[in-house]
Amino acid sequence: MPHRLEFRRYSLPFRSAVRTAHGPWPVREGLIIRTEDEAGRVGYGEAAPIPWFGSETVEEDVAGLVGLGGAVDAGSLQRIDERLGSLRFAVACALGAEQGLLPAVQRLPVASLLPAGKAACAAADQALEAGYVAFKWKVGVLDDADERVILDDLLARLPGHVKLRLDANGAWTTRRAMKWLACCAERPIEFVEQPVAPDAVDALAGLAADYPTTLALDESVAGLPGLRTWLGRGWRGVLVVKPALAGDPASLMALLGKHQPDVVFSSALETSIGRQTALRAAFAYKNTPPRALGFGVGPLFQDERFDAPSPGAFLTPGQASPADAEALWNALN
Repeated sequence: MPHRLEFRRYSLPFRSAVRTAHGPWPVREGLIIRTEDEAGRVGYGEAAPIPWFGSETVEEDVAGLVGLGGAVDAGSLQRIDERLGSLRFAVACALGAEQGLLPAVQRLPVASLLPAGKAACAAADQALEAGYVAFKWKVGVLDDADERVILDDLLARLPGHVKLRLDANGAWTTRRAMKWLACCAERPIEFVEQPVAPDAVDALAGLAADYPTTLALDESVAGLPGLRTWLGRGWRGVLVVKPALAGDPASLMALLGKHQPDVVFSSALETSIGRQTALRAAFAYKNTPPRALGFGVGPLFQDERFDAPSPGAFLTPGQASPADAEALWNALN
């Protein structure tokens, strides 16, 4: 049965520009889609691509939606290029993909995203008081020597049971990554995320083999094609999976279920519409050992209507509740 298809574009300024190794990111752009069947049942989905991260662009998603001709059904997913992972995610969600994602895990910690630079220390103190037991800090933003001083300051204030992960966003050269991994080998780092660029395949494999600190792939596995490639290579480190970029949830969960990799599920800084299904995917996957979720990123937007509730230090499946998607849809009118 075909569903009538509409979409609206959004451009939401962040409360503060997100600082990454690629520079400041001030505005989140994406699409909200709405479907309605002949019985009047309505569904919503979100396409929130991050082009610099390795996904498609919003313009490509718009073209893909226009190509669907104003109607969509389950078969439409197969007509959307797999490279348009955010669009496939949005369409699948609007058609009720979350209904098949049943929780296998009942409670997971959330990693608090620390700001770049010296502000990380004060933010860590506040998050510790709030009960967080995992932290993620973006590196490759300042001079290496300055960041290593801050790293030691951070580690000195974290209790032994608290985990710290570093994210370079692929900004390091191989030589720079080697120096950092030698430094991390002497420190209690949970893992280092995307130390070099996604196209540096041999370097990533070599670094993983040569240093004891666990490596995680993020930009390298932004979509299903990248995930398949690295799983086929026998990657034994962590995979950071952003469901909102990775295509339809059913295909994603089938691939992960087949290989059973070590996964961290993470936000793509989407609105509350995309976040609910991304979290349902996270709770549907039983990881061994469990890893803290990468959803400690809110509040995000100047327009707080589009924010998901602050996750807190731990999440349960019940907190992955549906957003008031109709209100957000109307807000974009």
